[in-house]
Formats: sequence, structure tokens, C-alpha cells
Amino acid sequence: MTDLGKSGAATGPRRGGPRRRRVRTGVGRGVPLPLLVPALIGLAFLIVPLVALLVRAPWTSMPELLTSAEVWQALRLSLVCATAATAVSLVIGVPLAWLLARVEFPGRGLVRALVTLPLVLPPVVGGVALLMALGRNGIVGKTLDDWFGITLPFTTAGVVIAEAFVAMPFLVISVEGTLRAADPRFEEAAATLGASRFTAFRRVTLPLIAPGIAAGAVLAWARALGEFGATITFAGNFPGRTQTMPLAVYLALQSDPEAAIALSLVLLAVSIAVLAGLRDRWMTTG
Repeated sequence: MTDLGKSGAATGPRRGGPRRRRVRTGVGRGVPLPLLVPALIGLAFLIVPLVALLVRAPWTSMPELLTSAEVWQALRLSLVCATAATAVSLVIGVPLAWLLARVEFPGRGLVRALVTLPLVLPPVVGGVALLMALGRNGIVGKTLDDWFGITLPFTTAGVVIAEAFVAMPFLVISVEGTLRAADPRFEEAAATLGASRFTAFRRVTLPLIAPGIAAGAVLAWARALGEFGATITFAGNFPGRTQTMPLAVYLALQSDPEAAIALSLVLLAVSIAVLAGLRDRWMTTG
């Protein structure tokens, strides 16, 4: 009996069931040196310039620099133009994203590639393209000038157009991705209840994709705020009329480096705020 009891105790199931082996998700044997060294170099390559900007910043004279007339003009113009460019992107970019996501038509892949082309196109090339299209001798600008007396290059409106050209693809990509992730059965249900396609878009689709539109608008606004190449090529660099913050930074480096650093810090703060505001959306998507 003693042997049986011992045998039964030895072969019987353990209390609490079988023990599960813990799986470690980290690297147990350390980071290989051939990976660690390049990783640290890459980290330093990205962080050291930003740290240097903070170290060399004229913190004591920062309020005076940011309240000077020239800097304030550039700040105000940048904020106004970036906001106007974002509004233009919303008005024409959201319908374009809906067209790419919901409508099947020949050449849709080519259209999508052309829409996203400004993302990889050098901004100065975009400015030249805008001049060829909307300049006084451009294929469209000549008509605008001859028939309506409208001249866009080297004006504040030209700044808005240049910024919208480079920023709108960010909005289109964000909204199109959100539309593809949204369930189209809600729109189909609205259509079965008698709603037109536009009514379904306005009453059903827009509330569903509102977070994607907001994220795309913030990205477009930040991209427009930091635009340089297309703006200086198409709109020029005239203080109070077309000189935005990036252009003011470029000009100040030649005469007033402290003002250039102050403006750079403002753009850096805006970029950090944008990343912080979109972090929750990116983490949720991941």
C-alpha cells in the first residue's frame, strides 16, 4: 500500500495542472557588438544635431528675438499660409482620397502614383513645375493672367499653392487608408434606406473617417509649415509677403545666426507637438 500510494502520488496529476514555461520576449544573451555599435552611431547621428541646437540656443535673448518685427512677420505668414494650405488640401484632398478608395476606374493605380509623387519629388522641382503650370507664361497661368488678371507666382497666394502642392499627399494617403479600413457596409445600409451616395458620404462616411482626416490634416499642416524648396522657387523670398519661417531661417543664417536658431527652435517645437499628438494614433494602428 505504501508503494502504491507513493506510486500514485508520483504518477498522479500535479495540483494546478501542468506548469507553463515562461517565454522571454527579450534577447537573453545581450546585444551583438556588430549591431550595437551601428545602432548607437545612428542614434547619435539623429540626436546630436538637435541637442546642439538646444545647447547653442540664445535662451536669454529668445523673447526679444521672437518678438522682433521680421521674425513675427515670418511666424504670422507661416501660420496663416500653412493653415490656408491645409484648408485647400481638405477641400480637394478628401474627395480625391474617397475617389481612390471607393471608385473603380481605369488607371487608378497610375492616378494614385501621380498623387503621391510630390512625396518623393524634390521640392525645388515641384516649384519649377508650378512655375511651368501657373507662371505668367505657364500653360494655365497665362490664361489666368490674360483673361482674369490673376498672377500667382511671387505672391502670398503662391505660397499657399506651393505648400498645398507638397502637403496634400500626406492628407490623401491618411484619408485613403482610413477609408479602406472602414467598413463599406455602413454606406451600403444608408443607400438601402434611400440615401444618395453624397448623403451617405456626408452623414455616414465622414464621421467614420474623422480621426483619419484629423491626422492627415495635422501632417499636412506640419509639412506646409516647414516647406522651403517649392516656396522659394514659386513664390520667392519677400519679407512680409512670401517669406515664411524656413525662408527666414535661411536668410538669417547669413546675417543673424541667433535669430535663425530661434526660428529653428520654433519649428522644432511644432514638429515635436505634431509627433506627440499623432503618437496615440500610430500606437493604435501598430
